[in-house]
Amino acid sequence: MRSSALISTLAGLGFVSAATEKVTRTTRDRPNRTRSLPVISVSGNAFWRDGERFYVRGIDYQPGGSAENTDPLADPEICSRDIERFERLGVNAIRVYSLENDPDVDHDECMNLLADAGIYLMADVNSPAYSINRADPEPSYNTAYLQSVFATVEKFAQYDNTMLFFSGNEVIDDIDNTDTAPYVKATTRDIKNYIRARGLRTIPVGYSAADVASNRMQTAHYFNCGSDDARSDFFAFNDYSWCNSDFQIAGWGEKVQNFTDYGIPIFLSEYGCNTNGRRTFGELESLMHSNMTHIYSGGMMYEYSLEDSEYGIVSIDGDEVTESAEFENFASALSRWPAPNGDGDYAHSTTQAVSCPTRDSQWEVDPDVLPVMPKEAEKYMEDGAGDGPGLDGPGSQEASDSGTSTESTTSGLPSPSGSGSGSGDDDDDDDNAAHGLVLEKGLLLVTGSAVIFTFFGALLL
Repeated sequence: MRSSALISTLAGLGFVSAATEKVTRTTRDRPNRTRSLPVISVSGNAFWRDGERFYVRGIDYQPGGSAENTDPLADPEICSRDIERFERLGVNAIRVYSLENDPDVDHDECMNLLADAGIYLMADVNSPAYSINRADPEPSYNTAYLQSVFATVEKFAQYDNTMLFFSGNEVIDDIDNTDTAPYVKATTRDIKNYIRARGLRTIPVGYSAADVASNRMQTAHYFNCGSDDARSDFFAFNDYSWCNSDFQIAGWGEKVQNFTDYGIPIFLSEYGCNTNGRRTFGELESLMHSNMTHIYSGGMMYEYSLEDSEYGIVSIDGDEVTESAEFENFASALSRWPAPNGDGDYAHSTTQAVSCPTRDSQWEVDPDVLPVMPKEAEKYMEDGAGDGPGLDGPGSQEASDSGTSTESTTSGLPSPSGSGSGSGDDDDDDDNAAHGLVLEKGLLLVTGSAVIFTFFGALLL
């Protein structure tokens, strides 16, 4: 009798069908490891580790380039070979542009080796086949794309030395494709909401921009305006203006001045102009100098391996690695100009949003709207992304039949897939929960009370 009454009661509350319905969900297992690094967090316009300012002193790492499109952290022989050189250089971060989300690929060994070397990973969530198509962005922002993105996030969020996620890289690279911006910003929002919804460790999410002079500041402001759930946690850009020159000639002084009131961390996700002779990497002197540390948080040198663009500092031929003179130059620069002591007089103690840029001939973006996440992708917020398609998957740019966005939401307000405010205060992060997973406190209290009283009433029958 009591069991029947209890089942009937729970059924009336809608619990039985939810409990009996079989749902395949992503299992969140911690990797089998004993080594870890303190996690990197954001506060104000700086990165922090164990209460101390963290300055980015890293290198971009994609052997074979985008054409080969392989994950170097999926092969312990490759990563162990190169991590030994990273240690000799003295870098504290690497950026990998193509990462495997295939469930059969294990990253534990390489991530452990990086942790042992004190090195953090900056992880791009896109790959050539799974990315926003700048030529036709609307249909490429689809469910198949987001499933791949979320699978990558879930796979790497388990590692303490995953420092951050890039939601895009140089998607906006001209004045003619600024219409891609809302789809990249929507991806940033969706990743942040996915992290909250899945109960993953909070990891900063942001954009790596091309340094397009005509819309540099519009891009930066756009990704740091609107509601907190859609704003970037940091802003990075790829800057090749220092060509064996100096702080003023490269225009870095003006850029620092322009970002004085920006309010979130800024760093260079690529630097290292190669058009003016052998590089000596004098950029590091300025990046670690008080001229910049109150605004900038360091940078990533482009790049480790010599590819067609001829930026690399080592040549790789099969198993043989040959270090160039620039390898020693970079190691010498890192040693000569270490990270400064103290907090670098960072400009802002709390993160803050800026005003959205207005639409003009250089910036064809409506500041007030963002595409809503495709309805078909909403299930991932609760069930997880499931098995990723891998770098060799069929791709997503033509997969509009998987489900696309059918409406927009005001960018200054919380999105339907999350809640938040436009205050820019990180203390509100706990309130930016994914839709359908965290209820308003009052509703939760009332519903919880109703369930408890109904439950005990059923037991007394």
